[in-house]
Amino acid sequence: MDTESEPYVRLATLRQLHQVVADLNSARSLADTLQAVADGVVRGLGYELAAVNLVRPDGDLVVAAFAGSAAGEALLAGRVGSRTSWERRLAMGEQWGALRFIPHTEGWVLIDDDVPQWHTEGPLPRFADEWHPGDRLYAPMYASQTVGSELIGVISVDRPSSGRHPGPWGCEALQTYAFQAGIAISNARLRANMQRALVRLERDQQALRASEESFRQAFEYAPSGMAIAEMGGDQHGKLLRANDALCRLLGRSASTMRRYSFSDLVHPEDVGLLLRTSAEGGRAELRLARRDGSYVWVSLRNSVVADTADGPRFLLTHVEDIEERKSRELALAHRASHDSLTGLPNSAELRARLSSRLCARPQEREPATAGELMGPDEFAFSYGYGPEELAAPLTGLDSRAHVHTVAPDEHDEESGKGLAVLFCDLDGFKSINDRFGHHTGDAVLIEVARRLTSAVRDGDTVARLGGDEFVVLADGLAPADAADLTVRLRNAIIPPIRVDGRAVRVGASFGIGWAGCGMTAEEVLHSADQRMYVEKRSRSAARPNHRRAG
Repeated sequence: MDTESEPYVRLATLRQLHQVVADLNSARSLADTLQAVADGVVRGLGYELAAVNLVRPDGDLVVAAFAGSAAGEALLAGRVGSRTSWERRLAMGEQWGALRFIPHTEGWVLIDDDVPQWHTEGPLPRFADEWHPGDRLYAPMYASQTVGSELIGVISVDRPSSGRHPGPWGCEALQTYAFQAGIAISNARLRANMQRALVRLERDQQALRASEESFRQAFEYAPSGMAIAEMGGDQHGKLLRANDALCRLLGRSASTMRRYSFSDLVHPEDVGLLLRTSAEGGRAELRLARRDGSYVWVSLRNSVVADTADGPRFLLTHVEDIEERKSRELALAHRASHDSLTGLPNSAELRARLSSRLCARPQEREPATAGELMGPDEFAFSYGYGPEELAAPLTGLDSRAHVHTVAPDEHDEESGKGLAVLFCDLDGFKSINDRFGHHTGDAVLIEVARRLTSAVRDGDTVARLGGDEFVVLADGLAPADAADLTVRLRNAIIPPIRVDGRAVRVGASFGIGWAGCGMTAEEVLHSADQRMYVEKRSRSAARPNHRRAG
């Protein structure tokens, strides 16, 4: 089971990964991109040394960038290893997903091959996953994730800052980074080729005619989408040409594409971002419409192609499909903010959602007016996805004016409605766990989570706080409504749960707390927790004291 701090560690790692990937895309030249790849491993992924081995046109690999040690860079930079030796290393390594690991106990056979390497002696590991100086970990980089894709190079890493072999989370981060690095290097090469072509186009008319066919082929046969659009005038943004990759991505023919501008195809929420990018040039991540009505996430990079006499003439746009990366980001964020067993929001996500509704300044309740309370659908979900596809924990207030959350008076039926926090603790769960084992206990927790989720309204939050404790956030409830909700939830939990042909039962004790501005999330949860324990003690005292046979 995850520790309470692990989600925060994962979120920090995810933020660092996002930052170093952003640095890759901001690098201007191929050399800058290669160095950014090496620096990103050291700065963002927790390794002290990193080398980028780039495949040359002849197939061999050259150390094109190094980070973490000036002495190591002086020793290895520019040295070449044969493709045969590299393929041997990748083939003999243990498969950690897309990564390859060669432990120090096996690496001795590689000492004399021609791959540039640093090697130091060290004591034997004290425990199974301790890193040894002779351990080798490689992350291959490919042009894409399709089977048989071209190998671009290999990232070599050494000396994890933790002193241990990377766990599943670390391997996933390095693997994702290597995939993004491969795309960044491919794009840097493509941009370099395009820039060289454009420079030749500007020299003179003869160079323009000689380069036009080269440009056409680079445009038409580019692996990612390319388009040329009008710039300025009434037809600003109108597509003049779209290559085959862009047509396939959007499911539209080249003739159909010429009827549109990018503003016709972009998601309504991304129009402003597109206009800024079109006016200034540069890069943006936004959504474009496919023929079937769905949207695909793309990285759109505009270059303004100018005429020395007449000024800007058209936009050259590079469109890269990043749907897979966005899906990975969503999946990584979901894993960091949700309970791995039940799939419910975890403790960190619960506190973030609750904190997003509260400010530090309390306010006395005023007479309720229509639209006073902020509904559950007003949470600001990133990327435009719904609650079930939450991309990142909610940490800020709604962008509109903050509406104070006020706790209703539980003794006054006319006091209005508020944000109820229902703290739930299962009764009898420990005995099930002790008697039938953790497998049965986990199955019970999963079923209880499903029943709680089915019993609340759309927009309400059901979270697992830890162990057998759950919390429900339900907005817009009067005290009587909250009491009715606890009865409904308790009745949903009580029916027998069948696990491996055995029927088991659990009960539930609930405590109702009310969130109000001026309170912290911890204070709200503590209040509900205390009320739950009061109910649990009262129910225990009222229960007959007898032993159950069997």
